[in-house]
Amino acid sequence: MSRYIRALALLLFLGSCGGSGNFSAPRNLDDACSIASERPHYYRAFQAAERKYGVPVPTMMAMMYQESKFIGDIRPPHTYALGVIPIGRQSSALGYSQALDGTWREFQQEGAGNRVRRDNINHATDFMGWYMTKTVAETGVPLHDTRNQYLAYHDGRQGYLRGTWRSKAWLIRVADAVDSRAVMYDTQLRACRRR
Repeated sequence: MSRYIRALALLLFLGSCGGSGNFSAPRNLDDACSIASERPHYYRAFQAAERKYGVPVPTMMAMMYQESKFIGDIRPPHTYALGVIPIGRQSSALGYSQALDGTWREFQQEGAGNRVRRDNINHATDFMGWYMTKTVAETGVPLHDTRNQYLAYHDGRQGYLRGTWRSKAWLIRVADAVDSRAVMYDTQLRACRRR
């Protein structure tokens, strides 16, 4: 076998290994301390975003739970014509933060750069902090108001201002659940910091 072919084979092998991260969910999604213990790099990413943007860690964790269950490569399901013919996904959302293509491009253009990836926990938490501070600027919703931050995150800032969420009882229930989870995560994190 020639050197060129061996080098190419090695490069392909390493490339296939390098891109595959651990995108599975943490074991206990109902315990913030368990998540922080099992995936300390997740917790450090949340803390870095909190320091940079002022967004509370429990708020981001609760929103990420709702959006992706902390699964880095998750996408919305396919839609099907006639129940069997795949015609694409429900949206372009991808990764931990479920950022849409257009919003992610805006994030990149406003300083994040082209190398950021939605399946990278550090980039995803940075995106969430960036997005939520823009929500404060455009809507006045405080960073610690998890419920309304989530509504603006889900329906977009302009959708939030137009009140598109008001006719979606299911979304209001989800936003209330996200808010409750943030309170639960906050209580848990305070307790495990004292240990």
